[in-house]
Amino acid sequence: MDKILEAVMQSSYPMYVKQSLARRVIEASKQPIDTEQCWSMLELSTKLFFLGDSRFARETAREVLEVYGRYHPEEFEEFFNVRFILSLLQEGYGSLGKRHAYILEYIHLGLQFVADKPSTEEIFRLLRVEVLRIVCERPSLKVCVRVSKILTSYPQCIPEGNHQLLFCQQLIRCIGQFHCQSEGEEGIIQFLDQVNRVSTLLQNIWKLQTSLILPSLKELFAIISLTDETESPSNALASVVQYIPLQLMEGIVRNLANADSVTDAQMMTSINRMIDWVSWPLGKNIDKWIIALLKGLAAVKKFSILTEVSLAKIQKVFSKLLYPVVREAALSVLRYMLLSFQHSPEAFHLIVPHVLQMVACLSNENTNSAASCLEQFAELVHCMVFRFSGYPDLYEPVMEAIKKLPVPNEDRIKQLLGQNAWTSQKNELAPYYPRLVSKSDTGKIGLINLGNTCYMNSILQALFMASDFRHSVLCLRDSNNQPLMMKLQHLFAFLEHSQRPAISPESFLASSWPPWFTPGVQQDCSEYLKYLLDRLHEEEKTGKRISQTLAQTSCSFQVKKTILGNRTLVEQMFGGRIVTKIRCLKCHSISAREEAFTDLSLAFPPRDDPTTKFPKTTVPPSGPLKDTGPKNLEGQDQQSTSSPHHGTWKQTSEKNQGKATPVEMSDKVPSRDKDENNCSLDGGQDLSASSSSEGTGSKKCSLTLSDLINHFLCPEMLTEDNKYRCETCASLQDAEKVVELSTGPQYLILTLLRFSFDLKAMRRRKILDNVSIPLMLKLPVQITPHRSENACIESSGRSTLANPRQSATYDLCTVIVHSGLSSESGHYYCYSRDCMDKDGHKPSSTGVKKFASDKHLDMEIQWYLFNDTRVSFSSFESVSNVTSFFPKDTAYVLFYRHRTHGQADSVIDSGSSKSHGDAALSKELMEAISKDNIKYLQEQEKEARNRAAYISPLLKSPLWWQDFDKDSDDDASAGGLGSATGGASGSFHGLVF
Repeated sequence: MDKILEAVMQSSYPMYVKQSLARRVIEASKQPIDTEQCWSMLELSTKLFFLGDSRFARETAREVLEVYGRYHPEEFEEFFNVRFILSLLQEGYGSLGKRHAYILEYIHLGLQFVADKPSTEEIFRLLRVEVLRIVCERPSLKVCVRVSKILTSYPQCIPEGNHQLLFCQQLIRCIGQFHCQSEGEEGIIQFLDQVNRVSTLLQNIWKLQTSLILPSLKELFAIISLTDETESPSNALASVVQYIPLQLMEGIVRNLANADSVTDAQMMTSINRMIDWVSWPLGKNIDKWIIALLKGLAAVKKFSILTEVSLAKIQKVFSKLLYPVVREAALSVLRYMLLSFQHSPEAFHLIVPHVLQMVACLSNENTNSAASCLEQFAELVHCMVFRFSGYPDLYEPVMEAIKKLPVPNEDRIKQLLGQNAWTSQKNELAPYYPRLVSKSDTGKIGLINLGNTCYMNSILQALFMASDFRHSVLCLRDSNNQPLMMKLQHLFAFLEHSQRPAISPESFLASSWPPWFTPGVQQDCSEYLKYLLDRLHEEEKTGKRISQTLAQTSCSFQVKKTILGNRTLVEQMFGGRIVTKIRCLKCHSISAREEAFTDLSLAFPPRDDPTTKFPKTTVPPSGPLKDTGPKNLEGQDQQSTSSPHHGTWKQTSEKNQGKATPVEMSDKVPSRDKDENNCSLDGGQDLSASSSSEGTGSKKCSLTLSDLINHFLCPEMLTEDNKYRCETCASLQDAEKVVELSTGPQYLILTLLRFSFDLKAMRRRKILDNVSIPLMLKLPVQITPHRSENACIESSGRSTLANPRQSATYDLCTVIVHSGLSSESGHYYCYSRDCMDKDGHKPSSTGVKKFASDKHLDMEIQWYLFNDTRVSFSSFESVSNVTSFFPKDTAYVLFYRHRTHGQADSVIDSGSSKSHGDAALSKELMEAISKDNIKYLQEQEKEARNRAAYISPLLKSPLWWQDFDKDSDDDASAGGLGSATGGASGSFHGLVF
């Protein structure tokens, strides 16, 4: 009969024929058969069970074994003996290894037919030893499932005595190594079911022997507290905790929190891993254990651990609210973490940027679970806003999102905060640990301070946020003749695409360092900006000359002329032109000189002389404002100076001057009523606040930017010792000098000359007057005939100094702030925003009709605060009020961008705004960025592995999006919250693992 069955298995008959023949053999096996035939059939069916090449072969073998176990029990018992089982467990079968799941499945199948036989006890004794050996060898999940099935069906096989505890401990270690290999929902559900089968075996053993629970838990803690593991234990360990009786919780937590043998690093590692268990869908009471342990640590005043754990994990816990299957546990843990973290708003502020998306997702879910979660979370938000008031810019969008949800009263809020506060937190909190945070939620990247280099960092961030300039720099391809520009392109590319929270500008600093700067000493950012733009301009001009020389033999005359005629990028973006006119008051002839500029330096109006008044906002078409001192006509490296009787305000600071000509512009400011309606020069309202001019010896004063510009534009009378030599009159004559803006730049840079030299005290001082900065600036541009650079034209006619003017509108995009009392000390940081003509939510291209809605426009364009490595969201209110709150923090350098609208283009330099997307970088640059990003991820992984060894001052908080991919890896690639839906199959794998 065995030969027949073997021939059927090896035949090429159709499957239905083979199945019919196999069924006849099985039916025949139910009849009495001699012992030799039984053994032959048992050997053949065993072979087919282990080595069969098809499912049909294995199922047939299983049926044959079952038939012989039932109808030929004596022969089966003789065949299924201890020696045979031992050989299977220690040697395997043929090519099948001894730890293959088929081995245990075969034994489980055979046990049901010998369980009541005399030889059974000997088999059970063997299995008690072998199952312990198996789990000690860290088998696969499938093998552990087979072991669990055998021991659940036959508890007699469970190891006894001390071996029973060892078996539980080793089984827990096995569970800690289970990882899901499938990404499909079906495979994950199967994995969860298999893990649950294994952990249920532990529950059954603990029910029989409760004294094993605590030693088993000790082993569990030893696994999750290991700080030198290359791979984190599996979240499947959460399936073990759910079976621990809650009545043991208090004693276990108390002993653990007070154990001297447990280091802070081990405790922090274990809690971090336990918090990861929140994502385990089948876990029960996990949140209760986590909260109990956190409370236990607070009771023994281990606040440093609590601080680090909360900052490291609160975003991960918050993200789990998206998933209904774990929402309740995640919300419970999040609730305690937020309400207990009362010494700093940092934990709450980590999740604030993502609250709007979370509220939107939960609102769209339309389930009772989501609705309940929203109400409880809104209560949490109200508690946190109550506890950490003073951040209206951060909280306003959040409060708007939850305004329709129930609001708890003040008593309820105080009750919640009081119940969950850490014990004696105000007096006994561990020192705050600075942390190396992940990339800012703003999406922007900071710059590392290399030792008093904040002046450079602020300038570089301002140039980077000048979107037209940034795009042009990133699009450059000819790198041979512009090494500094290529360094800037490299820096901009990393600021645009790097994954790091901050990058080092060391290479660019070395290339752009002014030779007269002293290393490690604070410098003037305005001076650095002038030097940098001059270097970039001269470098490109040199490159164009070289290109022209190389093109002489291969290019036509027209191409060579085009190469020489093209303006540099600095000229296109920042270059404007001013005309200085001097009119002889005797013959009325006019001398004019047109010059280029890249920034305008605005001196403060003198106010220590009672005869001197601030310039009025309105500038008459031809009537000059009060003369406040001569302007520099020839372009020497000096600041604008006041009249001799204003000595203490005389501007002589070399720090405020670069090599470029001191820039001057003309401005015809509209009437005050029109200014207010259009939010023009003076911003439509007085946002400034009176501040003490500390260090200036002057009384309090409040200024607007219009005051400084009007002072700059005041016609100057050249009289007495400062008379003008008129070539027409051929003698010294009284004259009037006027400066006009003939061509406005794409980006208007204004420097407020705050650093003066006090001739009485013989020292440099800073003018601390608050200056109101308008969002939108309207400048009149003179329409004059084009003149070549540095041309001096004499006119003998009686024409006036005023020419027709056309309005040019500029939007504020950057404010660089100096904090301190001297240009040689203090600190620089900058506020900035992206200003582009794009879809109306950037500066509008619809003309002046929208000028009255600048506040609304500002709401649509996000402001950022760049402070070296720290980048955060900000607002125009913060920009306007910074000096009011911090008197030594004053606006110093301003960037305005020209707003394009039709006819204004004719009076603005041709480097006007473009509609552009992300610049396409060169292959080499993209490879460099990708390589650095990979290196950064490797650094993050290494730090994540090492940080449990000590409470690291550089402990990183996990990125919001990372835990949607792999909870066990804090440095996994980012995922998207917006695409996640509660319980969706596409996100199921990321939820659990």
